[in-house]
Amino acid sequence: MPIEFQDDRGAGRLLAVEDEAVVGHIAYFVLADAPHALVAVHTIVEQDREGRGIAGGLVKTFYGIAAAEGVPVVPLCPYAASWAAKHPDEAPEPAAEVVLAAKAQLAADRDLR
Repeated sequence: MPIEFQDDRGAGRLLAVEDEAVVGHIAYFVLADAPHALVAVHTIVEQDREGRGIAGGLVKTFYGIAAAEGVPVVPLCPYAASWAAKHPDEAPEPAAEVVLAAKAQLAADRDLR
């Protein structure tokens, strides 16, 4: 069965679902100040599901959601940052001030880590 991606904005999670089970997710938050970027904090895939492209699918979908909303992505997650560096055509680099604002919000809010 194919992986389905579901945005659970209220929980700050983009879920990868297979056979009705969550097999991975991106933990993220929305930047409080304009331009309200989507900030990827962690990308996690269940160990028994690794190596199937799920993490890449999550990050690609995450960038697609941001593009549809007209906001940038700040990839603070190392995996998301690595994916973005390898796919610059799909992952535009955010402005430096947006990155700084995202890092400041993450540092100020323990619940986001």
